[in-house]
Amino acid sequence: QVQLVESGGGLVQTGGSLRLSCAASGRTSSSYAMGWFRQVPGKEREFVAAISWSRTITSYADSLKGRFTISRDNAKNTVYLQMNSLKPEDTAVYACAAKYTFGIVTIESQYDYWGQGTQVTVSS
Repeated sequence: QVQLVESGGGLVQTGGSLRLSCAASGRTSSSYAMGWFRQVPGKEREFVAAISWSRTITSYADSLKGRFTISRDNAKNTVYLQMNSLKPEDTAVYACAAKYTFGIVTIESQYDYWGQGTQVTVSS
């Protein structure tokens, strides 16, 4: 199995940027897809972005295209989420997820492993 630890969250002003990281450990020699999700208290967790093991396939929530970029460095077993032009509505706990597969996974229920999450707060 794989263990996931997020970092990089914090407080940022509207229009600012943050880069989240998700470090994987454990059985990282096998191919695994990665994704980012976010959740606001009282609301369902929503899909943010996903990337395949090969890095050739990415997917984003329609509302976030152009502002968020997902990437990964398999040598470092780390996935990143670059968030630009942040808005107060981006405030949430962001969590990364993993699934052993060559493809890409965008559905929350299909992921097998989750990190604890990191808080992102965008002030107005």
